[in-house]
Amino acid sequence: MPTLPSNGIELEYEVHGNAAAPPVLLIMGLGMPAAMWPEEFVQALLAQGFRVILFDNRDSGGSTRLAGTAMPNLPMAIARALLRRKVRSPYTLDDMAADTVGLLDALGIERAHIVGVSMGGMIAQVLAARHPERVSSLTSIMSSTGNPQRKIAFGTRRALRAILHPPPPSDDIPATVAHLERVFAAIGSPGFPQDPASRRQHFENVARRGLYRVGTARQLLAILGSGDRRAMLRDITAPTYVIHGGDDPLVPLAAGIDTARCIQGARLEVIMGMGHDFPPALMTSVAAKIGGHCRTSSPAARNPGN
Repeated sequence: MPTLPSNGIELEYEVHGNAAAPPVLLIMGLGMPAAMWPEEFVQALLAQGFRVILFDNRDSGGSTRLAGTAMPNLPMAIARALLRRKVRSPYTLDDMAADTVGLLDALGIERAHIVGVSMGGMIAQVLAARHPERVSSLTSIMSSTGNPQRKIAFGTRRALRAILHPPPPSDDIPATVAHLERVFAAIGSPGFPQDPASRRQHFENVARRGLYRVGTARQLLAILGSGDRRAMLRDITAPTYVIHGGDDPLVPLAAGIDTARCIQGARLEVIMGMGHDFPPALMTSVAAKIGGHCRTSSPAARNPGN
């Protein structure tokens, strides 16, 4: 896959759809490469006439892996975050938002509809707050504001243990697939069972794209080190759609409610039975809802008299 320089690093990316179509940029969550986006979701956006851009965040997939192979002390970092103390991190969500702006620059895209999931939602929020001129609309999915309140910041112990368990070496594809199966058994959607064979194939595609355990840990430090972003979110002016699973065990529904409250005019959609994943049964309908949000957020739709 091709790469482009951005903010001093290289980002691996892919672009689908007509170059003249409205661009939708998808930002993935913690540790996951762009291959984690379900094909059904991407195809549903393309069918609505959008141009879809996906990329691997720094320290994941085929994008730049930063120097250093020592695992950070994550339990200590989480403890400091709970105590509302500063967490040191090699980079922050602001840096990752700047990576995204750099990718838009490299692709010659002035403005885009931004869709982020989990950590990607946090990056999307920062992007919309810091660089409003680049964001046509914002969709924040199963994400949070950095609010340190326990009931908002952290999910169940089982879910936290699952994501904090380090993945195996990235060249061990079968072990990585098994790891992903265990993680999503803990954080997935209880109301939408999935076909095990199809899910395993999806995880194999993700594993081949690349998981990087030290990079995942550094991304988690970036989240913790960025702290409480509620004041920043009040600066967001882009039309905002917040989607959250009613049964999310990792990022509680309270976090989605908090996100919508902090962004002026944000619309909240709660999907009961949805956890912290993308069940295939929901992909067409969720993509349709996001597509509708993007269309009504376009400059022409917002200013029909111009």
